[in-house]
Amino acid sequence: MRGLMMDYPLTLDRIVEHAGRLYPDRAIRTKQPDGSMHESTYADLLERSRRLSAALVGLGVEPGDRVGTFAWNHHQHLEMYFGIPGAGAVCHTLNIRLFPDQLAYIINHADDQVVFIDASVLPLYEKVADRTEGVRHHVLVNAPPDLRPDLVGVIHYEELLLGAEGSAFDWRSTDEGTAAGLCYTSGTTGDPKGALYSHRSMFLHTMGANQGTALGLTERDVVLPVVPQFHAMAWGLPYACALAGSELVMPGANLQPEALAELIERYQVTVAAGVPSIWNGLYHELRGSGRDVSCIRSLVVGGSAMPRSLIEGYERDLGVNVVHAWGMTELSPLGTVSSLRAAHLALPQAAQWDVKARQGYALGGVELRIVGEDGAELPWDGEAMGELQARGPWVIRSYYQRDPTEEHFTDDGWFRTGDVATITADGYMTITDRTKDLVKSGGEWISTVALEGALMAHEGVLEAAVIAVPDERWSERPLAVVVRVPDGAVTELALRSALLDQFAKFEVPDRVLFVDELPKTSVGKFDKKTLRARVADGALGGKVVSRRQAEPGRTSDE
Repeated sequence: MRGLMMDYPLTLDRIVEHAGRLYPDRAIRTKQPDGSMHESTYADLLERSRRLSAALVGLGVEPGDRVGTFAWNHHQHLEMYFGIPGAGAVCHTLNIRLFPDQLAYIINHADDQVVFIDASVLPLYEKVADRTEGVRHHVLVNAPPDLRPDLVGVIHYEELLLGAEGSAFDWRSTDEGTAAGLCYTSGTTGDPKGALYSHRSMFLHTMGANQGTALGLTERDVVLPVVPQFHAMAWGLPYACALAGSELVMPGANLQPEALAELIERYQVTVAAGVPSIWNGLYHELRGSGRDVSCIRSLVVGGSAMPRSLIEGYERDLGVNVVHAWGMTELSPLGTVSSLRAAHLALPQAAQWDVKARQGYALGGVELRIVGEDGAELPWDGEAMGELQARGPWVIRSYYQRDPTEEHFTDDGWFRTGDVATITADGYMTITDRTKDLVKSGGEWISTVALEGALMAHEGVLEAAVIAVPDERWSERPLAVVVRVPDGAVTELALRSALLDQFAKFEVPDRVLFVDELPKTSVGKFDKKTLRARVADGALGGKVVSRRQAEPGRTSDE
């Protein structure tokens, strides 16, 4: 027997309609390219999103067509998040930090029909324009009126909206099962792969993100999404804020620590979300500037693990509550959040920071398990370490235009994340590494994530990445590559000695290389693929020879 409930499609237009009617005066502020602030409201968002939908239909966009966005975080990009799906099309966010070959591949693989382009990144797009012949229209955003690049079907954003009538437009997004968004992975191994989100999956993800045990956004919040809108739909924050009526502060292209600190203090931001490299720079800026950011109730961090020392620094020195989260493009992207439970409140402060350094518990709607090399499910005891797998209503079941493979999906319907993790008895998950980044030395697994966290806890270290290097005796050994703090002089011996206080001797890197800057991926993570290549070709100071290789008399348990 089936329930007698209304058929109410979970489509994204319902979210913007809700925001426009219940929270019409709540502000959306955008940092403009010239440094000024643009202010609009959710009522404006609803009206302009409708007009954008109508305009796209006028351009000949058909249901299911992919429409690319090559843009920073601003109110126009927010309008695209609703206007493109509202036209029945798919909002395909394009990463402005990709190499031209990757960008051209993604546009062609998605078969984008229209691309919205920020004027500030037009030169980047022009490098691939002659290789994306399927694009029929190019819409310029924040561009001077007289700018007319040599592209097909150029029109300026405001011109496009002026010619459209939105009030009488009927949303085309009537089926919750149709595609609404498309995001590609960064392609660190092989070609980038697309995650195609449905209206239903994004609606449910929005509700999941707004659970009280997750981000718990409300109408009283002011949210600063530092995570780019071209990265996993800005972690779903634009949709979550609209549903909750939270005010938005969009940072535009300037993500420097000074600019972010000014926005937080000026607009009394309560929730800010970004990757650890952003928050690392902001922490040092705040320590020096003395700006008051006590308004923040949740500093959300994701993308990669935030060092425990940085969590401690924010909470001890600045009074800012850090909320660790984990997710993936394939999970739309939120999977877990790490907040303290009632039982943790009686713990000493140091023990509470230990909990917060974990990636946390699964959101309601997401299931997790860890699996051993033999395929058997492992216990949640905080010790067993295995591949993390996930399933749920906002987890993909295959990649866009690719058949599911054993490498990425199990026979019983779970997504293989490629992360290695432990899970405690009370459900707190900790990422110990990526499967491809683990170091297997003399038959023992060594976590690069744990080593990196310990290195970045040292007062003389700004950033640190650990990779595996070949070793004739032990197969692989860990190598640390470190960026010192400005004017710092920490030595290799000092860092290795500090690690020996926390790790077994066989886990401690044999070498520490010092560099001015670590390579990063398009979403701000350490680019270990590039780092390994640079080490292998001697670009970081000659061929790396393991101390253990040079001193064969030492044993693995030393």
